[in-house]
Order: sequence, then structure tokens, then C-alpha cells
Amino acid sequence: MAKEKPEKIESPEEIDSPEKKSKFNIKILLFGIPLFMLQLVVVYFVTANFLLNKWNQGDQQINNADQISEEGSSYDHSSSESNLGEFVYIEEDVIVNPANTQGKRLLLTSIGFDLKSEENKEAMKEKNIVIRDMIISTLASKTISQLNSIAFRDSLKMEISEKVRKLIPSIKVNKIYFSKYIIQ
Repeated sequence: MAKEKPEKIESPEEIDSPEKKSKFNIKILLFGIPLFMLQLVVVYFVTANFLLNKWNQGDQQINNADQISEEGSSYDHSSSESNLGEFVYIEEDVIVNPANTQGKRLLLTSIGFDLKSEENKEAMKEKNIVIRDMIISTLASKTISQLNSIAFRDSLKMEISEKVRKLIPSIKVNKIYFSKYIIQ
């Protein structure tokens, strides 16, 4: 009878030895990288299709809300171009000391209100003093940097239009024009 060598049984210390850990695990290559690529595709798909759609819908809702608020204001953007400039009430040479200037700077402006009808123009003439005071108060509350900003002028027109609507609710303003706008 031949003596058989007993099989070597590895101890737990030998299993966890650094020599065994340093071997490259092919499972990472076969499963890890494709799994990682699949995750990237899923994240891209979710972002492109769901999150961007919700984000765009949110922007659309904001635009719709802005459009609704503009429709409710007295500043009527939807008026037909044919009657623009037909009924214009002009507030000439309004002189204002802007905020925080201690009277050292001035704004000279003339404002034209394009109105829907002759009746609206007559109503504005009747309230001349009230309208002029509102314009002076509005312009005097603004700083020089605000008044110098061209982008700010559109919001200034909207603000003046809203205040006209509050003073005289029956009036509809098509547009507001600055025929003079001089800062010294």
C-alpha cells in the first residue's frame, strides 16, 4: 500500500493572507464596469426625460403667470398697432431730485401715455395734478443708478402704469413713452 499524502488544509490566516488579496479579481472587470456603464445610462435617461421636462414645465408656468399678470394690468400689450399714438396724453418737463443725491443731481423727463380713447385722455387731463405728483413721487424714490439703467426703464414704465391704474381705474394705458430723459 502506498501512503497517500494528506491534502493540505488551508487555515483561515492563509486564506486572508496578503498574497491571496493581491490577485486581480476578474469579477470586477466582468460585472463592475458594465454595471457602472448601465448606471450612467440610467442616470442620463432619468435626467434628460423627467427632470428637464419638469424644469421646463416650471419655467412655462412662471411665463404663464407673468402673462396673466400683464393681461390684468393697465399696461395693455395686446392693443392693435393701428391706434397706437392716436390718443397720447403728455406730462411735460417733470423735474425730480433722485433718491440719495441731496439735491445735487436732477432728472428731467417728459412722459407720454398712449391711451385707448379720447375719453381716457380727457380723464387724464382732469387728474393732471394727481398724475404729476404720482410721477414725481415714483421717480424721486429711485436712485441714480436705477434711473441710469436702460433695463430698469421698462420696469419703471410698468410701475407708473400700475399706479395710474390705481389712481384712475377706468383708464387703460397702451404704452408709456419717455420723450425726454435727461440726468444731470
